Amino acid sequence: MLTDIEIAQNAKMLPIEKIAQKLGIDRCELELYGDYKAKIKDCVYDRVKENPDGKLVLVTAINPTPAGEGKTTITVGLGQALEKIGKKAIIALREPSLGPVMGIKGGAAGGGYSQVVPMEDINLHFTGDMHAITAANNLLSAAIDNHIHQGNELKIDARRIVWKRCMDMNDRALRQIVVGLGGKPNGFPREDGFNITVASEVMAILCLSSDINDLKERLGRILAAYDLEGKPVTAKDLQVHGAMTLLLKDAIKPNLVQTLENTPCLIHGGPFANIAHGCNSLKATRLALKLSDYVVTEAGFGADLGAEKFFDIKCRYGKLKPDAVVLVATVRALKYNGGVKREELAREDIGALELGIANLQKHIENIRKFGVPVLVAINHFSTDTRQELDLIKNKCAQWGVEAALTNVFTEGGKGGIDLAEKLCELVSRQPSSFKPLYDLDLSIKEKIEIINREIYGGKDVAFTDKALKELKLIESMGYGDLPVCMAKTQYSLTDNPALLGRPEGFTLTVKEVRLSAGAGFVVALTGEIMTMPGLPKTPGANKIDIDENGRITGLF
Repeated sequence: MLTDIEIAQNAKMLPIEKIAQKLGIDRCELELYGDYKAKIKDCVYDRVKENPDGKLVLVTAINPTPAGEGKTTITVGLGQALEKIGKKAIIALREPSLGPVMGIKGGAAGGGYSQVVPMEDINLHFTGDMHAITAANNLLSAAIDNHIHQGNELKIDARRIVWKRCMDMNDRALRQIVVGLGGKPNGFPREDGFNITVASEVMAILCLSSDINDLKERLGRILAAYDLEGKPVTAKDLQVHGAMTLLLKDAIKPNLVQTLENTPCLIHGGPFANIAHGCNSLKATRLALKLSDYVVTEAGFGADLGAEKFFDIKCRYGKLKPDAVVLVATVRALKYNGGVKREELAREDIGALELGIANLQKHIENIRKFGVPVLVAINHFSTDTRQELDLIKNKCAQWGVEAALTNVFTEGGKGGIDLAEKLCELVSRQPSSFKPLYDLDLSIKEKIEIINREIYGGKDVAFTDKALKELKLIESMGYGDLPVCMAKTQYSLTDNPALLGRPEGFTLTVKEVRLSAGAGFVVALTGEIMTMPGLPKTPGANKIDIDENGRITGLF
């Protein structure tokens, strides 16, 4: 089989104006970025906002192996399959980050014959959104240090600056640094650090903002530091939230591209799925709902992280009502959760599969707690055996859930027709009764305990002294009514990546609590969460190249 990039380079793309026409969008309502990508002007939503919403379908997954399980591939393939059975569908995805592209994880444009194109552009600079977010983030950083250097009118406590710089690349050397060396002309020395751009609160804000005014207000609420009396200092106090908004004036507009089969795709925003909420922008999702019968979107990592945040943060702020969830499972991930080592996953192991399938059962139960119908998509790999696949299907039947075997990686939309038909039947037969997991008037501590108990399956939550002090401060500042964004490993339902399957009765440890006042949530950090990844021993960048004719190679 051809590589992903070879398949993408052989694609017969339509001019982006043709894709827009399928959605009823005129050329004058687009801002073109070449022949095959464009931003959609705000006037489109203003024109269609009274249209009835289409069906909103979330694609999520079980706890994955370190290699990932093809959630984005299923999302793209399902969108293509819906069009094949006569439905008007739009796919809504996050934008890839350059760091993982050059590192080990790869891009986020799908794979095989279920990809979003132009794949090279999407995985690299695309329409410049990541660069705009980086610039806005670092403007605030520069403003903080400059304000202190110029006399410190706000009396910022240099020991309590909480805002970090960012860049869209994996670079472990920048996690913890010292800035301001070189004497008085260069400012004052202090410890600082970098996050990767997708972990910046500016990214989360962009993805939850409803319009430019909401964006500016949220940026103004960013907590930058504390003053010498312990009071918060915000971006608005530093008077840079207007300029930050200006830098993001184009980035806030959704991007329109297409799949290999010319299905429309809005790809916009890309927040981390643990330090942030891991979903594409609210603007893109809302627009897609007004333009189509079915919107297929995804949330980062497994359902314990991405889906919970999609429901409790994005849907709550956006007043969205999801109609169904497609839960991606693979034979190999379930065997991994049953104790099989990664290098041995290709071998049939019914015993391990029977142990690991408890992970799938837990995720099904979790989704049902939100009142949303669920359908299991078994992403087929060539190493799967008939006995293994039958075991998953039979277990799903016992739990009252339909399962569909998908081959969208090798067959594109055709390989997802059974999944698409079962999805449409589920949506028509079983109305959603969506509700968030917890009420906002509960304390932050109570919200964390509910997520641990109901979603992870834990018994107790242990808070460090540092976390308790931060909780008290956040609630004293009036932010106790915000939703909670849990930061934990994606590989386990617990905060320990080695505890696979379906652990129960464990204690979750919250080490730190951070306020994302602009985004509108409180981040509870558990385990070892990295907001600036490093490159692996052999980075993906080592294989990426371009020749004299402009042909790119090695990009997956």
